Formats: sequence, structure tokens, C-alpha cells
Amino acid sequence: MSNFYTSDELSVLGIKRMGANLKISKKASLYNCEQMEFGDNVRIDDFCVLSGKLVFGSHIHITCFCLLAGGDEGIYFEDFTTLAYRCTVFTRSDDYGGETLVNSTIPEKYRYNTVKNPIFIKKHGIVGANSIIFPGADIEEGVSVGAGSLVLKRTEPWGIYFGVPAERKRDRDMGLLEQEKIFLAEG
Repeated sequence: MSNFYTSDELSVLGIKRMGANLKISKKASLYNCEQMEFGDNVRIDDFCVLSGKLVFGSHIHITCFCLLAGGDEGIYFEDFTTLAYRCTVFTRSDDYGGETLVNSTIPEKYRYNTVKNPIFIKKHGIVGANSIIFPGADIEEGVSVGAGSLVLKRTEPWGIYFGVPAERKRDRDMGLLEQEKIFLAEG
């Protein structure tokens, strides 16, 4: 018996698009499946929560205990991206300053300062364990985010970021692009 849903079981959930070799743990929670699109070779591990508009390219791994709250804005994962354990990515954040009410049970007209922005995790982006990505804080191509980081703003390509808040510490080696070419040629 497999710990991953079969293609038939996933079809029943009403997922918008499913690529080849899609592996989603039976211990993951999926909400609003009609807004989810999965490319080829995507793996979602145990105890992940996926909600709202989520668009996955190919060769993507979302490890255990991750939360992806896409809302209507969406989280977009390009090819060869990874979220390590316990990452949180969300496209909406209420105003906690006290001017408005907060939480999803309150109608929008009482939560008018809610920040809403899509998030893009671009090709070869990797996010370390226990990191949090706020609305609109895109992870640009080739960016590596260190464990325990808080990403509040858009990154710049091919950098290594970490900290609270996350800051660029140095450039990331682009050698993996040669490995990608070999991998795809052999595929």
C-alpha cells in the first residue's frame, strides 16, 4: 500500500491539472483543489497544507510540514524548486495594527488593510527549513534562502539570503545549470 495518492484518487479531488509522476502524500491536506496545477515530477510530503491557487512547474519537492496558502493571488513554483521542512508561504496578511478586524472568518469590508500579493518561486529557488515568505516576497531565479529566514521583500537572482529579515549575504554558484543540461539531456 502506497503512502501517496494514486492518479485516480487525485482525479476525484478535482485538481485542475496533474502532470506525470505526481506524488502527494495521503497525510497532506488539500483545499480548493480546483485552483491547483501540477507539472511533472512534483512531490508533496506528509503533513503539508496546500490551499488556494498553487501552480507548480516540474521537478519540485515540498517537504514535510510546509504550509502553502495561495489564496486567489497564487503561489507559482517554477522548475527545480524546493521548500525544506516547515516552510510557510502565504499570499495574504491581515493588518495586525488594530485598525481593522483580522482573520478569515471576518468579511473583507472589516479587514480592508489586508496585504494581498502573489508569490513567485523561480527556477532553482530553494528555501531552507522553518523559513517564512510574506506576500509579494518573490524568490528569484537561483536564490537560496537559509534555514529560519524571514523573507519580507523580493530577492535578486542567484544570491544566498538568510536572517530575520533575510538579506543577501553572497552570490550563489551557477554551476548547477550545467548539471541541469546534462540531467535534461539524459531524461
